[in-house]
Amino acid sequence: MRIVLSNIGTFGDINPLIAIALELKRRGHTPAMALPEVYRPKIVPLGLEFHALRPDIDPTNTILVEMIYDVKKGTERGLREFLFPALRQTYDDLLDAATRPARADLLLLGELNYAGPVVAEATGIPWASYVLAPFSFFSIYDPPVLPPYPRLAKADRTVPGMGRAIRRVAQWVTRKWPEPIYALRRELGLPPGPNPIFDAKYSPYLVLALFSRVLGVEQKDWPAHTRITGFCFYDADAGNAELPAHLKKFLAAGEPPVVFTLGSAAVLAAGPFYELSAKAAKRMGARAVLLIGADPRNRPQEKLSDSICVAEYAPYSALFPRVRMVAHQGGVGTTAQCLRAGKPMLIMPFSHDQPDNARRMKRRKVARVIQRASYTPSRVARTLGAMLDEPVYAERAQSLAQEVAREDGVRSACDALEELQHRTCAASKAQG
Repeated sequence: MRIVLSNIGTFGDINPLIAIALELKRRGHTPAMALPEVYRPKIVPLGLEFHALRPDIDPTNTILVEMIYDVKKGTERGLREFLFPALRQTYDDLLDAATRPARADLLLLGELNYAGPVVAEATGIPWASYVLAPFSFFSIYDPPVLPPYPRLAKADRTVPGMGRAIRRVAQWVTRKWPEPIYALRRELGLPPGPNPIFDAKYSPYLVLALFSRVLGVEQKDWPAHTRITGFCFYDADAGNAELPAHLKKFLAAGEPPVVFTLGSAAVLAAGPFYELSAKAAKRMGARAVLLIGADPRNRPQEKLSDSICVAEYAPYSALFPRVRMVAHQGGVGTTAQCLRAGKPMLIMPFSHDQPDNARRMKRRKVARVIQRASYTPSRVARTLGAMLDEPVYAERAQSLAQEVAREDGVRSACDALEELQHRTCAASKAQG
């Protein structure tokens, strides 16, 4: 089959799609990636078909990232000021990818591609959707942490009906956001349809939950036809998964270090994170790796000792198995790699799903959480030191790593997509 895989987001949103596309290609299918232009250099060397999707993402636009990661208004501004103004362009680009050079047999759409379900409905092409974290489901039985209202989360296990209250709050706050989607549907002669923020993004045929049961399990109010697959791992750079030479040398020269990283997006809004982390490592007397990204402002100003290695990027799959612990932002991709490597975590969440992921890891007793306002060298050093001195964190992390290892997210996802294709073909033949 020819399957178009599409989303708009960071590497954390796109890497699972790449993993699935490579496996689909190995199975003899024709995957086509419809993504922002910035990802072309990462996709084309893999031998995958690529279609540019607007809006494009400027990886150097730190102002945009800081806007999106604002706890109070970040999600709203990201949708209303970045994604929705280009909604018609997204629709046109995805429609082109879905019909040229040949009509797609199936679409796989991420939840940030709000034009995707409209394209599927307008063309009649069967589609599946995917989410990366339990946060996306807004279950009333497993209510998420809402970044602007973290105190609500503290009552979700003690106050009856709190899950419903959290969902109602989210629906009321976002009630005006999707008007551009309704406008596009009216223009195309389509009915309004379900709520685009909470319901329409889920396929009625198949919803892939591309995360481990270590992170979350099925709930009664999840969309029908949801399948938890396990994590879908991919973190190479255009196929290159090697560690930088100087980082390899550093790792080989001493005891396993502590890693400080902010993933692929929050790293553009790092603030003083790396400066504070370097001071914390110095206080502890610990070897450390700072993954600072390409923004030169993230490089600590003070001279660093030989016990701290600075690198712009390193594949987590190659690095994390060789370290003691990881301090990070709570993104689901980074969290997944920590779980896979069996490493305890110190999480400093920014926004979106990160506070919810952090709470889930804390409840699984493999992480402790420090809020951004409290991230100081003394507190970080004290917390990391206590975790390193307490064997239960490492033991629990290793136990969860065994659970993650028993899952094969890529295989499960591809099996589910093939099953969906077989069902739709059978239904088409029956109707014909």
